[in-house]
Amino acid sequence: MAAPVAETAGPSAPPRKKRAWRPWLLRLALAAASGFVFYLAFAPRDLWWLAPLGFAGLGVVLRGRRFWGGLGYGFAFGLGLYLPLLFWLQDFLGRGFGPAPWAGLSAALAAYLGLAAAFCTVVARLPGAPVWMAMVIIASETPRSWWPFGGFPWGRVAFSQPEGAFTPLAAIGGAPLTGFAVVVTGFGLAALLAHAARRDWRAARFPVIATVVPVIAGLALWPTIGTGAQAGTRTVATVQGNAPDVGLDLINESPTLRANHLAQSEDLAARIRSGAVPVPDLIVWPETATDLTTTDPVIDQAVRDLGIPTLIGARYREPGQRTQNTEFVWNPVTGRGASYTKQELVPFAEFVPARSIARWFTPFVDDTGDMRAGTAPAVLDAAGTRLAVPICYEIAYDYVSRDAVNDGAQLIVLPTNNAWYGHSEMTYQQLAMARLRAVEHGRAVVVSATSGVSALVEPDGTVTQSTSQFTAASLVGEVPLRTQATLSDRLGASTEYGLVGAAIAAILAGLVLRFRTRGTSTTATRAE
Repeated sequence: MAAPVAETAGPSAPPRKKRAWRPWLLRLALAAASGFVFYLAFAPRDLWWLAPLGFAGLGVVLRGRRFWGGLGYGFAFGLGLYLPLLFWLQDFLGRGFGPAPWAGLSAALAAYLGLAAAFCTVVARLPGAPVWMAMVIIASETPRSWWPFGGFPWGRVAFSQPEGAFTPLAAIGGAPLTGFAVVVTGFGLAALLAHAARRDWRAARFPVIATVVPVIAGLALWPTIGTGAQAGTRTVATVQGNAPDVGLDLINESPTLRANHLAQSEDLAARIRSGAVPVPDLIVWPETATDLTTTDPVIDQAVRDLGIPTLIGARYREPGQRTQNTEFVWNPVTGRGASYTKQELVPFAEFVPARSIARWFTPFVDDTGDMRAGTAPAVLDAAGTRLAVPICYEIAYDYVSRDAVNDGAQLIVLPTNNAWYGHSEMTYQQLAMARLRAVEHGRAVVVSATSGVSALVEPDGTVTQSTSQFTAASLVGEVPLRTQATLSDRLGASTEYGLVGAAIAAILAGLVLRFRTRGTSTTATRAE
């Protein structure tokens, strides 16, 4: 028998390389968690200090990353923020069309943060990186406030700061400067942690400055925030008639809204006559509390019974014209007078862009006509007072209140209808914006809501009175009239566009530095 032939072993296979998936996954989880921490800084919670901590987490994640990694981690951060922040959309659209509109809008806004984070990796190699990275983040808020379909400014960094160390900066540079200070502090803290981990204390001096200076600057400015009356005071009353909590079906409840606000006005008139509350100088109805055409004897009679100039929020339609979202001055003797029509209409609610596409996402496109936007500044004169009257959603846009204050407004009045959004955080988020605007413009703010929260806000952002959600109630209180312009109002949009310009310059400088570094590396390799 032939001896068995031994098998010759082939060359051993190279050991399989273990995929390094865990660091990537941990960074993704930290980015999303940091976005959620940032969300927790928003109202109704008084946790403003969580905002810089959220950006500190994002700064840690972005450290050493490249463009596409920054894009992905920034998008995860954005989802961690916007999915919970905008969950109130489910109370509005979710009952009729599921989570698609809420998830779609959250993803679109997260994409802006993703792109901003990607460009943060470009500027991260520049000296003073936390400053340039913060500028890039805040610069991304400008395009998303205007595009597409008029933009959606909700969830800007500054709107998490109705109180706290950073709030007084709003009087200097408005919402852009306030948000910039928050993000600089966060990114400075991230850089400081990185230097501390390496025990590189000498190089940690600038991160310490970036972390501490914005906080100190904000705290130092608090004593300069004026709250005293400069042109007397006014006693103002709000009428919150309440509304049924029916989400989308509220579109069919206009008669109910009207009846509720007429009833609450009667109740307020009785309390005034009895001496239970002071006699107001001005009464404010909320946004779209009634439907109006050319004449309305019932409203005429209601205001005569009150005997006080009243702002009436209405869906107003002239013959042959599109409906407008309008606030009217109603005099108890002369009837309907001057009016302001909302300039910034809510996309897919007050007007529907790209209707054929919108039908995929919005369940009531065919039942929604496009409203007509106003073009005049948000200013009205009533009860001997110059009023800024941003309507609801407009409080999120810098220019609406700023233009009105620069036109002489002594008091800000915010009529709003939040009944669409159920018992959600939306109305508290909007109140936080109003509080920041109070500091930004040095004006008291009167918030008159259909179903809550109505509030009286001092020029330093302090809420002196407020109502609960989905209750019929009225507030009566004295507010100061102020005439002094803040530095923020005098600078106008230059602060915002200055930050945008600096961010673009930093990105270009970062790209030049990156290409030069690559060119140097390539030349050195060839020389070897």
